Amino acid sequence: MLDLKIRCAWAGSDPLYIKYHDEEWGKPVYDDKILFEFLILEGAQAGLSWITILRRRENYRKAFADFEVEKVAAFTEKDVERLMNDEGIIRNRLKVNGAITNARLFIEIQKEFGSFSKYMWSFVPEGKPILNPIEKMGDVPPRTELSDRISKNMKKRGFKFFGTTICYAHMQATGMVNDHLLNCCAR
Repeated sequence: MLDLKIRCAWAGSDPLYIKYHDEEWGKPVYDDKILFEFLILEGAQAGLSWITILRRRENYRKAFADFEVEKVAAFTEKDVERLMNDEGIIRNRLKVNGAITNARLFIEIQKEFGSFSKYMWSFVPEGKPILNPIEKMGDVPPRTELSDRISKNMKKRGFKFFGTTICYAHMQATGMVNDHLLNCCAR
């Protein structure tokens, strides 16, 4: 059956990308486990296309203890070596070590704010998703003043691979901002 739905152009024709676009991207996430998953995946994506990471998502899930933050925070050098030999993920030592560092810092934020979700959503006016009036894909910004502010705060706390562009992608993925086209079926 032909799918005639209007979608954001980046969703393309790959079924995995379409499913992600329709069911996840831009949908508000308040669950710390999912926020942690996207923190790991967005950090891995730095410098690569999102589809590259999306296709390896299940490999990341296995490699990073089903995204259980406490388990990842407890990873040792032996785990780093295991991950560096895992062909199912991006084998970049800085990214792997960054993911472990970020897990430890994620837990610190949970202790300080009660949850990572409360911390992240505290940056958003009234804690509600920002609905951007996107008419064409060229209207989607790569970063915003808000992503600058969040990224700066997280970098100050020691987070790795979370510059403003990655931060904005994380905000989009977790629905802090909705950048779907105004006429998109997933808006």
